[in-house]
Amino acid sequence: MATVAPPAPSETPEMSSFARLIGVLVNPRPTFESIVRRPTWVLPIVLGSIVFISIVAIFTQRGGWPAFFERQNANSSRFQKLSPENQEKTLNGQLKIAPVFGYVEGVILPALAAVIVAAVLLGIFNLTNSTQTTFHIALGIVAFAWTPWLVHGLIGILILFLKDPSTVDLENLVASNPGAFLADDAPKWLSALLGSIDIFAIWTMILLAIGFSTTNPKKLTFGKALTMVVVVWIFFVLVKVGLTSLFS
Repeated sequence: MATVAPPAPSETPEMSSFARLIGVLVNPRPTFESIVRRPTWVLPIVLGSIVFISIVAIFTQRGGWPAFFERQNANSSRFQKLSPENQEKTLNGQLKIAPVFGYVEGVILPALAAVIVAAVLLGIFNLTNSTQTTFHIALGIVAFAWTPWLVHGLIGILILFLKDPSTVDLENLVASNPGAFLADDAPKWLSALLGSIDIFAIWTMILLAIGFSTTNPKKLTFGKALTMVVVVWIFFVLVKVGLTSLFS
């Protein structure tokens, strides 16, 4: 009697982009393995833009800009040196430009930032021979690793509806970093430094390390990947603090 061959196992269906958004938060390694096999990146970037623009729209509609710029200008030595007429002119210009700039930034920034970060990390990991992957895969990893910031944005939207907009610090919408607890007159460089030590930033770095480690698990461990990601983050923070100190 002829032996009947067992049926070939079917391929595991790939996760949808919506499933990946949940997966990176609750079960990241298998999710990133799926992204490496079939990279996608459009959905998290589009959602990032939508959340960003929504925050700007709600803040504008609730009249939060005047109080925001009054606090900013009160701690700006350059603004205080202006004459009263020029101060009023500057404030009016800020109130007019800020919402427009916010909407443009919301359209451009999520995609541009993802492309830049993906290119930088791809270069570092490939040049150090830690892994050899493609830009498309790197972009998919970065885009989905930023999912915690979507959570941050949704919490921020809730805060905008619950709090008086004149009391909202748009730069620290969610008090998830030590910078959110500094006084308004604290040095700008200190606010930039402590504001960078954010729970959501740490969460994102962990996800980036998990994601890139799945591209070559035998050679690129989670610890090694996390070390490289943290080094890049420290460099970014130092540049940010330096520029803030220079122009504040």
